[in-house]
Amino acid sequence: MKVGLLTREYPPQVYGGAGVHVEFLARQLRTLVDVEVHCWGEAAEADADAGVVRHRAAVSLDGANDALRTFSVDLAMAAALQGRDLLHSHTWYANLAGHLGKLLYGVPHVLTAHSLEPLRPWKAEQLGGGYALSSWAERTAMESADAVVAVSDGMRRDILGCYPALDPARVHVIRNGIDTDAYRPDERTDVLRRIGVDPDRPYVLFVGRITRQKGVPHLLRAARRLDPAVQLVLCAGAPDTPALDREFRALFDELNAVRDGVHWIPAMLPRPAVVQLLSHATVFACPSVYEPLGIVNLEAMACGTAVVASAVGGIPEVVEHGGTGLLVPYDEENPEAFEAGLADALGELVADPARAAALGAAGRERAVREFGWDTVARRTAALYEQVLAAV
Repeated sequence: MKVGLLTREYPPQVYGGAGVHVEFLARQLRTLVDVEVHCWGEAAEADADAGVVRHRAAVSLDGANDALRTFSVDLAMAAALQGRDLLHSHTWYANLAGHLGKLLYGVPHVLTAHSLEPLRPWKAEQLGGGYALSSWAERTAMESADAVVAVSDGMRRDILGCYPALDPARVHVIRNGIDTDAYRPDERTDVLRRIGVDPDRPYVLFVGRITRQKGVPHLLRAARRLDPAVQLVLCAGAPDTPALDREFRALFDELNAVRDGVHWIPAMLPRPAVVQLLSHATVFACPSVYEPLGIVNLEAMACGTAVVASAVGGIPEVVEHGGTGLLVPYDEENPEAFEAGLADALGELVADPARAAALGAAGRERAVREFGWDTVARRTAALYEQVLAAV
């Protein structure tokens, strides 16, 4: 079986959960099927041997709306997919390529939904009118796909709610996985010391992008209530929009002015450095206001760290309240209550390091037992066979 795996992110350019998903899924799928990855980026010397084809936006669209530039990459991908038996796209950035390839070559298209454009209206701040285009591309590909993979039961409900024309029989749940060899407790502290984090003081860690979705401003406001002995470490990339950048910086500067131990790391750290930070955090914080599954919570759990997360989307399917962490209800109409709940849950665990450690150990055990990539790959390959048999 020859599969074309279509994605925006692929190593070395991985910045979010969808990219992590595709990286490890491709690795495991190659033991089962012939996989050719089509992704964004400049071609590298080793790509051909690795089964990777990189595509870039049309030069004539430099400076154009990002959605138009994305569509030009999709066209380039579609043109290169001849000879594949099945196409599997990830995120709206590649969904149109999968849909066009399906029509052009008469092969089935499987789509994995990592998020849904209708549930991310704040993207209009980032894309402007391009948000209407990204929404159109997602809807068109979603409703025409031969199979749609939801990364959680919550995501499946959201898909069917947003796209009622989609046949529920075509929507399958295959949860994200985690490489528990790559993500495992690391006793070293050299990365912490280099960054300036005191390994002898408790700290709360956030890892993720600064987007409306990830809820970082909520965490910064919640952190005002934490014990001054607790450090806050933010591994957070550049904000999506100038407005969010200003809001984030103002909240960060305000917090930094009244307490020490507040660290912002805007650079994308290599995976081993992130693993070390995860391993030594007293608590990992996930204040997302929308999250289909939240692969970063699995990463923290695999490193043996307790998680405090918002009870949204698929997060409750990963983080067991009272078992591997604590869940905080989120109501967009009452952000103050959410921030107070975050502060209480974080404070509860940093004040009881023995309990936090026990929750972290249980999280590691659950990650190993239930979320291995070998299982995800086998279920995905089985879905491919089911789809091909039905054509």
